Amino acid sequence: MAIMEISVVPLGLGDTSVGDFVAAVIRYLQQEGIPYELTDMGTLIHGHAARLLKVAQVLHELPFDQGVDRVVTHISIDDRRDKEVHLGDKVKSVKVRLT
Repeated sequence: MAIMEISVVPLGLGDTSVGDFVAAVIRYLQQEGIPYELTDMGTLIHGHAARLLKVAQVLHELPFDQGVDRVVTHISIDDRRDKEVHLGDKVKSVKVRLT
């Protein structure tokens, strides 16, 4: 299983707020039953790498579907094959080391 961080940034809006676009991303993830965690700088998604890449493509297209002419999408994937990982595991591991 893998964890993907994705940030979809619509450009050329004439407004600095992107909350409506982020809400569209979250609605899609909820609708598809995809595990996610929303952060201040992006969204974390958990699943098989092949599915995450397909999800990234869909999420990248969402702002275009809303009339945006330019979108920049940043993706980072951590695909660990030696053990199963889930959202929050890395944070828990660091917190254990801090106690």
